[in-house]
Amino acid sequence: MKISINTHSSIRIEDKKVIYFDPFEIENEAHDADIIYITHDHYDHFSIDDIRKIEKEDTVYVIPECMYNLLGGENVVVVKAGDKTTIEGYETEVIPSYNVNKQFHTKEKNYVGYIVTIDNQRVYVAGDCDANEDNLKISCDIALIPIGGKYTMDYAQAADFINHIKPKIAIPTHYGSIIGEKDDGKKFAELVEKEIKVQLIL
Repeated sequence: MKISINTHSSIRIEDKKVIYFDPFEIENEAHDADIIYITHDHYDHFSIDDIRKIEKEDTVYVIPECMYNLLGGENVVVVKAGDKTTIEGYETEVIPSYNVNKQFHTKEKNYVGYIVTIDNQRVYVAGDCDANEDNLKISCDIALIPIGGKYTMDYAQAADFINHIKPKIAIPTHYGSIIGEKDDGKKFAELVEKEIKVQLIL
């Protein structure tokens, strides 16, 4: 699989199908999305204008239950935390995504992250969150997690989180543009245990 980050937390994974998570600030009208996963309704994660640039006639949309009124209709799969389902052949687990002691993404809002099995690798896209009692339990091979601070974990907290769940590969997101400094990725990498590979894509 090929993983790229457009900007911020806008993730594109190319496998047998093309999968997007939280498309945002998309430059080109590729219309190549087979699946679009959305974690929550904040503008930098749910952008209709950017969805329109990548969607095609048979795109499947995966959204949390709390967003049903924002993107209902055909080809829309509505999920909630704890669900396990298969989307276009990809096993998908829905993980609660929330802050601890912050009011931006409270547990009651029912925002989510996803673990999607792609090419036999469990890929965790965290959404906007802190380390919490739910995501500290997960098992994954590749973790894409926010490190920008204020609204999410900062780079040091994110490194602690990664050192706890121990994926094979950690990819930091959500820094260097709206929030977080451009060198936060390097600071994060320095704190991650050496047996875990850090890939800096932003």
